[in-house]
Amino acid sequence: MGTNQNNNNRRIPFLFIMLAILMVVYFLTQSGQQEGTITYKEFKHLVNSKMVRKVDIHQNRSVPTGTVTFTIKDKDEVQVVYVSDVGKTTEFLDSKNVEYTLDNIREESYFVSSILPLLSLVFLGVIFIFMMNRQAGGGMSAMNFGSNRAKMTTEKDKKVTFKQVAGLDEEKEELYEVVDFLKNPQKYLLMGARIPKGVLLEGPPGTGKTLLARAVAGEAGVPFFTISGSDFVEMFVGVGASRVRDLFADAKKHAPCIVFIDEIDAVGRRRGTGMGGGHDEREQTLNQLLVEMDGFGLHEGIIVLAATNRVDILDPAILRPGRFDRKVVVGRPDVKGREEILKVHAANKPLSDDVDLKQIAQTTPGFTGADLENLMNEAAIIAAKTSRPFIQMSDIRQAFIKVGIGTEKKSKVISDKDKRITAFHEAGHAIIFHVLPDIGPVHMVSIIPTGNGAAGYTMPLPERDELFNTRGQMLQDITATLGGRVAEEEVFDDITTGASQDIKHATALARSMVTKFGMSDKLGLISYDDESDDVFIGRDLMHTSRRYSEEVASAIDEEVKRIIDECYGKAHQIISENRAVLNACAELLLEKEKITRAEFEALFEAPEQVIPEELSQATEETND
Repeated sequence: MGTNQNNNNRRIPFLFIMLAILMVVYFLTQSGQQEGTITYKEFKHLVNSKMVRKVDIHQNRSVPTGTVTFTIKDKDEVQVVYVSDVGKTTEFLDSKNVEYTLDNIREESYFVSSILPLLSLVFLGVIFIFMMNRQAGGGMSAMNFGSNRAKMTTEKDKKVTFKQVAGLDEEKEELYEVVDFLKNPQKYLLMGARIPKGVLLEGPPGTGKTLLARAVAGEAGVPFFTISGSDFVEMFVGVGASRVRDLFADAKKHAPCIVFIDEIDAVGRRRGTGMGGGHDEREQTLNQLLVEMDGFGLHEGIIVLAATNRVDILDPAILRPGRFDRKVVVGRPDVKGREEILKVHAANKPLSDDVDLKQIAQTTPGFTGADLENLMNEAAIIAAKTSRPFIQMSDIRQAFIKVGIGTEKKSKVISDKDKRITAFHEAGHAIIFHVLPDIGPVHMVSIIPTGNGAAGYTMPLPERDELFNTRGQMLQDITATLGGRVAEEEVFDDITTGASQDIKHATALARSMVTKFGMSDKLGLISYDDESDDVFIGRDLMHTSRRYSEEVASAIDEEVKRIIDECYGKAHQIISENRAVLNACAELLLEKEKITRAEFEALFEAPEQVIPEELSQATEETND
């Protein structure tokens, strides 16, 4: 039913447009349609030649002029001639014995000549306004075009509380002051305290900023207005500012309440920057928002919550005390927080006894709440596809690979040569990950192609969350990244294009060490970061991208190359010392396509037991 209704709604405006076009075409054809015209001299010649028959004369009422319509014999062509004196024309026809009819020219009514064209213009105007309203907001009337589009959630609706927000204990504690103020405002007012007018939630995408805002409203039991920053901005200047005024007017009627603006950076970007200048719709909307929050009219009991992951491009005026007084950083959860989040998302999912949420939390460093929810959802989909009534640990491991790396393409046809190169490449990565102490053990090695275009992957397993990244860890990371290229050189005495992304990652990391983190002994503790932010995301048009000399740029390039060369030499040394393990790991990958941590680490204990004589012979033949 819903689909048919939508199709009918789409047909209505097109029917109106087609009807209007037909009306215009009709009037144009009626007003301009005339038969072929000739001169009066030609008409007299045809009459004298007895070529004329069926003559009709239409005379004007007030003047002697008129129109003569006639048909030419043997051709059935209708011709028209305009005459200045109908009387002389009738005398001429009588003298030639030509029969004719005489009547007055039909005059159009006042309705057809004047009122109907005006009604047609009004009809077209109504259709234009109707189409504009549909385009602007799904059936809004023109009078409500500037009204706000915030959705209000009341206490009667299904509400979110702090119990449903896991892994954000400190953030919830900081926001509980806002809840307490909305419940007991007199306690703070008697002490002369001013509760923050605005609270800015900042953090990476998917960390739970919107969920926290809904939980604040749910705990306080007050109306909750939610709107996105992009809902304020329209193509028509002044509409956004009108919507801001209307939003705060509605909030004042329902005070105490919470106004939540999601993705506020869409409307709150720094003014006077970019290519558009300073006088545009977005900046007028921001100015109105600043005025509403500033206190020209104190909105008692109204607290504005906003969320963004681009706090660096917000206008300074919106961040000062009196507007967004408090900033709550909602970061990525630690291992304890991830375990709590997994428990929330696994509450309504049937889990097998072998599922260990603590282990999953340990193997997912850097995952946000949204990532963990997606991980459990993918695991549930995988279990459902196999018609299994519960989720196993193997489903979660498969979902982890799908979410983190990409879907494995087991059906893709790969030549034996490419498989062999990939096996040694991934084995080279895995050996260095295992040997170096600070970059984590290997969780899984695979030569199955993935959805992101990789021919295989080596997945390390960080055993703990790291707050800082040390110089030694970054050097080891570069070394492990180059392990695949080194293994190719060692075995095949040749290189391939498969290490292009590895080289790109290693170069970017080495350049960050030199220019951003001050980890170069030659250049010292100076930041040479380019700060190459685009003018369209909040930076000045005349902002220079480089603030150092050509000599410094040359020194940076030399330092980056030195770091890469040293790590490359270290990778060569590790691969050479573990050549037997490299061969054994590649052979095992060619046989099984995917090996686990236990299978890989067993190779270091007795690699010669895994390597058959055929492998060494095949390697020698490949080198030849």
